[in-house]
Amino acid sequence: MKQRTWPCRSEGSRFSSLSFLKPHDKDKRSRISSINKATAKSSTSSRSSSSSSCPPSNEFGDFSMLPYDILMKIAAPFSHPNLQAASLVCKSWRDALKPLRESMLLIRWGKKYKHGRGGVRANLDKALDSFLKGAMRGSTLAMVDAGLVYWERGEKEKAVNLYRRASELGDAVGQCNLGIAYLQVQPSNPKEAMKWLKQSAENGYVRAQYQLALCLHHGRVVQTNLLEATKWYLKAAEGGYVRAMYNISLCYSVGEGLPQNRKLARKWMKRAADHGHSKAQFEHGLALFSEGEMLKSVLYLELAERGGEAAATPVKEVVHQQLSATFGGQAVHHAIHQANNWRPLPVTR
Repeated sequence: MKQRTWPCRSEGSRFSSLSFLKPHDKDKRSRISSINKATAKSSTSSRSSSSSSCPPSNEFGDFSMLPYDILMKIAAPFSHPNLQAASLVCKSWRDALKPLRESMLLIRWGKKYKHGRGGVRANLDKALDSFLKGAMRGSTLAMVDAGLVYWERGEKEKAVNLYRRASELGDAVGQCNLGIAYLQVQPSNPKEAMKWLKQSAENGYVRAQYQLALCLHHGRVVQTNLLEATKWYLKAAEGGYVRAMYNISLCYSVGEGLPQNRKLARKWMKRAADHGHSKAQFEHGLALFSEGEMLKSVLYLELAERGGEAAATPVKEVVHQQLSATFGGQAVHHAIHQANNWRPLPVTR
């Protein structure tokens, strides 16, 4: 199963509010109030008019008093749905988040130009221009997309700079890309690579969890640590990352980094196969063949062969012969029909 070198955009965490001020913090409240007045469109708006457009303050503080620059940093990694939800909190937030909402439109056009979708011709220059305009408005999503274009063009220094900006604002995809970039640039920077991969992994990004596990498993740029490697493989697998499903199955199968467990090995191998991993399909097909499950076996072997696993072909032919001898040629045609209509389960990239 082919995997792209760089990840797609993934949804950020669901928006939630935090308390910033308490009622007795009068000095802080007055300072923040003055910032809001300076940035408001109408210099004559009073505290009462502000409260009419925003929810009334409670014992945890009035969120509408949050300074615009802090709000923009918090919202920089937001996905479009989360940004829309945050904009509905109050008028003050809606006004402050307008640049980020504009960046969502620019990102949408950038993707159309990059992939030639939505009735427009592919144009990488226009795509990059749209992404950079979105990045200027503070969106980490646009920073990462612009970084991807620069990386594909070979302008790696510009890509790294954009990934770093996104990473410092808390974007997990940017952190992962930055970590991988530090491994691939010349000279590489293993310390920074591991720092950002781990931070992205701890933020729940499954590709970073998988990449971190690979580094720990194979001793790439860090000392081998099988216990930590299998921990991150398992997290990524549970998060839906298909390559991690295959690797954790192998670890359970041979008892590498965790106790040997054939049952869990089979569970994760089948799950990887059902998500479209061709090697997993071949190995699961072999296991079914060895157990005498010919009809099930031939389906996975057929899928593995179509996925490029040449070793599946001779085994599949043996199964075909046995099925034809036992059930007739109709059984083989039925298996091929199943393979034609088979669809993989969704994967997390």
